[in-house]
Amino acid sequence: MIKMSAGTDKIVSSIMSDAQIKAESILAEAEKENESILSEGEAQATAEKEKILENAEKQAKMRYQQIISEAKMNSRRMELEAREEVIEEAFKKAEEKLKEIASSDAAEYKASLEKVIKEAGAEIGGGNLLVFVKESDVAKIKGNLPTIEKSISNQTGNPTKLEMGTNINTIGGAILKTKNGDIEVNNTIEARMLRFKKSLRSEVAGILFK
Repeated sequence: MIKMSAGTDKIVSSIMSDAQIKAESILAEAEKENESILSEGEAQATAEKEKILENAEKQAKMRYQQIISEAKMNSRRMELEAREEVIEEAFKKAEEKLKEIASSDAAEYKASLEKVIKEAGAEIGGGNLLVFVKESDVAKIKGNLPTIEKSISNQTGNPTKLEMGTNINTIGGAILKTKNGDIEVNNTIEARMLRFKKSLRSEVAGILFK
């Protein structure tokens, strides 16, 4: 067995000591770097977690607002549909009442019939006109044609002559046409209700839902 001299032992011991110090330094540096990586990782994980939670909260709020908005829209739609149903029912009842009045010999309806004929005649501008009414209304106005003609003539300044046309299928009211058919004014109950329905709808809604 070869024995190392005291000098050699000292050199070897010094090398071993330096190596150990270096190893310990490397290990310490590695541990420090590892701690730094772990710390950064934890910070990043925390940041990601907060970001995910923040995004989830935003999405939850957006979904909540969406649900509330949809609920309000559905509620409004249902309210409008309910109102429309009530208004349509009101118009239906009004039409039935008008039909009942127009089927009777009430003086109120006769006066109304003459009025709509005068209005139509004035709108056309007078002249030679044909009057179309339902069969049961012919007798109600035929005897009063001269009076109606005079009223239209006075309103328009144009001499007016009314002649009964063929009977029409209507609840009530009248249609007036020029003899050549170029101009027509439909003043039947159905046509007038249709024309006035938009403004009447607002009035009915105001009465029903005030």
